[in-house]
Amino acid sequence: MTEPLYRQIHTELRGQIIDGKYPPGAKLPSEKDLCEQYDISRITSRRVMEMLADEGLIVRQPGRGSFVADEVSVHELSAISPKEKTLIGFVITDFDASFGTKLISGVERAAAQQGAFLVLKRSFGIPDKEEKAIEELLDLGVTGLLVLPAQAEHFSDKILQLVIDRFPLVLVDRDLKGVATTSVSSDNVAGALLGVKYLLNCGHRHIGLVSPPSMESTTIDDRIMGFVHAHAEAGVAFNKDHWINVTSTLPGSFYDDNIEADIENIKLHLEAHPELTALFAIEHNIALLIVEAAKRLGRAIPADLSVVCFDSPDVDIEEHRFTHLEQDQERMGQLAVDALLTMIQGGEAPEKISIDAKLIVGSSTKCTLV
Repeated sequence: MTEPLYRQIHTELRGQIIDGKYPPGAKLPSEKDLCEQYDISRITSRRVMEMLADEGLIVRQPGRGSFVADEVSVHELSAISPKEKTLIGFVITDFDASFGTKLISGVERAAAQQGAFLVLKRSFGIPDKEEKAIEELLDLGVTGLLVLPAQAEHFSDKILQLVIDRFPLVLVDRDLKGVATTSVSSDNVAGALLGVKYLLNCGHRHIGLVSPPSMESTTIDDRIMGFVHAHAEAGVAFNKDHWINVTSTLPGSFYDDNIEADIENIKLHLEAHPELTALFAIEHNIALLIVEAAKRLGRAIPADLSVVCFDSPDVDIEEHRFTHLEQDQERMGQLAVDALLTMIQGGEAPEKISIDAKLIVGSSTKCTLV
């Protein structure tokens, strides 16, 4: 695996300081100069200078620049081995009882076990906040980044720049279309296939899919693919007219008016398609919308309508403990930290790490074998 650009340039500048090209007190090229010289971004040039400062090799003076430390002799410099503090940044959309809390726990535990420090920031799934959080963590001098990307129409330019600069980066819970970087997530195709097969094996032949529209992350598309594959394997045709799009669970859309519109949309869809006996929800919050829509129609769950979703809190405050696909969030966090530290240390991490989801049967489904 080729070393990240910031490591290559750090090694070169460090060697030039030791060799005397930049003697004690000499001014080093500015971040802007490094950008032009090496054709790199400000993210990379800033990280290089921070590494040299962390080693005590240079002194950074705001408004003036960076200078080789006066008190370090060339002999002492050559005896110093490169050293970095292992500071990991984690940008997560948000977390609640259904998803995120256990993921953070897994990341925290893995980081502590390996002597790394963790800084957590939430983006609330809003792309602008995601970019700001990444920038703030880079300014803090993080050695690597874990990012649970926002589900947006276009992925962050900041993430793309990190990939181009080969900055240690691991995407968590999802990966992005066309972005070749390490990701750790559930096997969403296999998970959805498992959930829909359960419904099919229970005798349901008219199953609707309730999902947000496709975005730049692969999660939604993968779960839809699992839905389709399950029908294909069972030799059961699916009807795309039974698919329902919702938007209130998307970033920036979680408002009462949007929620109400989605509930009414699901209600009208169920009225128009009385043959539907089950719905597969892409995520837990969508399953809650289905419950409310069914309630308004006077349809009981699971007697009249079965519901399966991804994720569900250990203790639901709702009427139903959903039949759901349980993601191993703690293991996801552990593997993400392991992969990131491997990259920080110059090793090679797999491009895609997938974890099996487990079907948990709850009280939201009814089996009536045909």
